[in-house]
Amino acid sequence: MREETAVDETGSGRRTVSEWQRELGAQLRELRIRAQLTQEDLAHRAALGLSSVKHLEAGRGANLTSLVKAVRALGREDWLESLAPASATTVSPMRLLRERQVTPPPRRRVRTSRP
Repeated sequence: MREETAVDETGSGRRTVSEWQRELGAQLRELRIRAQLTQEDLAHRAALGLSSVKHLEAGRGANLTSLVKAVRALGREDWLESLAPASATTVSPMRLLRERQVTPPPRRRVRTSRP
């Protein structure tokens, strides 16, 4: 199966998933080398298997949990923070539902007059 480059509304090409995986893997490898760690060292620190680290760096089918563990083991949580800032407002579906509900006015009893 061939992965096509998606085109956004401005007409510029976007990276494929495979390209993103390779780029993130290359950046992870660079971080590891700057930290003067071997792949084995990183695997041990991140509580990952060596093959997971190799797959991450090669950009081949690693999972998000492995990526987060590796980045944290390298002390680069700021890298993750740039993707998902802690100060980002979260949306609560229940809160939105409560805000949208209109509260009916209180019921009033009406007395009928007797003749």
